[in-house]
Amino acid sequence: MLELTQRIGPVETSEIHDHLTLPFELRMRGRLRAKTDTGYDVGLFLDRGPVLREGEFLQAQSGEIIRIRAADEPVVTARIEPGLPLARLCYHLGNRHVSLSIGSEDTATDGKTGWVRFPPDHVLEELAERLGATLVHHQAPFDPEPGAYAQAGHAHGHGHSHDHSHGHDHDHTHAH
Repeated sequence: MLELTQRIGPVETSEIHDHLTLPFELRMRGRLRAKTDTGYDVGLFLDRGPVLREGEFLQAQSGEIIRIRAADEPVVTARIEPGLPLARLCYHLGNRHVSLSIGSEDTATDGKTGWVRFPPDHVLEELAERLGATLVHHQAPFDPEPGAYAQAGHAHGHGHSHDHSHGHDHDHTHAH
C-alpha cells in the first residue's frame, strides 16, 4: 500500500504515477484507504482540515506522486443571470451553510449565464427556483468554493466571532 503523506505543489506530467478519483465527501478526510484509478491500494495520512482539491498532488513516503481528481457525483446546477440575480442566489444558498461551486459560462442564446452547483436537496432546489434559477440534475465533479477563511494549508469550518463590550472609566482632570 502506498502511504500518501505529503501535499506537494505542481509537478511535470511525466512525474505522475497515478490518479486518485474521489467524491467531495471523501476529499474532506485526512485519513482514508482507497484504490487509485489503476487499482493500487493507497492510504491517506494527511493533516486534517484542508479539503483535497481537483488537480492537487500527493506524494507517497516512497516517492510516487498521485494526482487528485474530483469524481462525478449527483449534483444540481442552478443557472441564472449573472450580476445581482447570481449574487442573490449565492447569498441565500450560502446563508444555509451549504457547500457551493460557483461559475459562469457563455451560452449560444443569451450570452453569459451564471451557475451555482450543490448536492441535491429539495429545500435548496425550491429556493433556487423561487429566485429565478433553472435547475439541472446531473452527474458532475463537485469542487466547491473553499470558503473565506480557508488558506493554503489551513481550512476552517464554521467560525464564530464574539463581541465583548468592555466599559472603561476614564477620569481626567486638567489643571491650568
